[in-house]
Amino acid sequence: MNSLKNITLYQFRNYDSVTFQFPSRVTCITGRNGCGKTNLLDAVYYLCYTKSYFTSYQQHCVQTGREAFRVAGTFLAAVTDENIVCLWRGGKKEISANDTEYEKPTDHIGRFSAVMIAPDDIELVNGTSELRRKWIDSILGQVDREYLEKLLRYQRVLQQRNAWLKTQAAGPECSMETLEFYDAAMAADGTYLYNARASFIQQFRAILANYYQQLSDGRESVTLAYNSKLSQAPLADLLSQSLNQDIRLQRTLYGIHRDELDFGINGMALKQFGSQGQKKSFLFALKLAQYDYLGRTQGHLPILLLDDVFEKLDQSRMEALLRIISREGFGQVILTDTHKERVIQAFGNEPSLHVLEL
Repeated sequence: MNSLKNITLYQFRNYDSVTFQFPSRVTCITGRNGCGKTNLLDAVYYLCYTKSYFTSYQQHCVQTGREAFRVAGTFLAAVTDENIVCLWRGGKKEISANDTEYEKPTDHIGRFSAVMIAPDDIELVNGTSELRRKWIDSILGQVDREYLEKLLRYQRVLQQRNAWLKTQAAGPECSMETLEFYDAAMAADGTYLYNARASFIQQFRAILANYYQQLSDGRESVTLAYNSKLSQAPLADLLSQSLNQDIRLQRTLYGIHRDELDFGINGMALKQFGSQGQKKSFLFALKLAQYDYLGRTQGHLPILLLDDVFEKLDQSRMEALLRIISREGFGQVILTDTHKERVIQAFGNEPSLHVLEL
């Protein structure tokens, strides 16, 4: 298990300069609303992935009125402690491990992991397909370096192809050799990404179903389907066949950037027909299955980050969740709640509970 021993924040969100210790397997961060509980969870996530869970803009992580921030922490790893430092200033990110700077931030991905469950995550169920693609990409990018590299290249070439389509729509004077290069690159990388996603879903279904059964007392069954046009034809053929329509609409209509994950419950679409309770149970099962999968694949357990879950789950689902995360062998858990007493009561049988009051 890779656990976080401490974290130091400097000009990160609402924190000026502060250090927090995590001496126990379970840490609950308590305090009033607006005191920085979620920001502290986000800092832990940042240490693992060199990015915020809640925003894609680095400048949003800087304390108001400042121009830089620094997040540093010590992980208890398999052999020895590892000191990770993430520094952002002047629009540039610098990441180092044990005083050695990475050549690029993506070199850090996969070394440490965390799974966040936050209130707005329900959009994974209710929101657009883009959110579900980002979710699956975030998992596979951690366990497969080639997947991450091909995904970044695919996204870059897709932008270039779309720019070519816009220029072509304005006047057919663009080089077809350029388009052939884009199509070949997208077909090669897209096929790899499709196969990796399909293989992942095949393995993941059973893990998801198991956790949903635990959270719902076995009352319902859930399904997870991966829908992609690449299951019907090679991407190279799809790109060629849709070229005229792509030019007319000025965007690429086929590819792994249009794939969808379909969540189902009792044979029906969860998004349209699931109750709020069923959707919450599915979301928690999805994230716990993600935690499980990363642990199996990476060889070390992620940190589970739970933001304000006591306010969002009913008693039966909360009890089921507590049974899961209280099991022997479960990894480090860091959660937030506004009520200290509620947490102590919930984890009454947890000898290693540490309450961190902000």
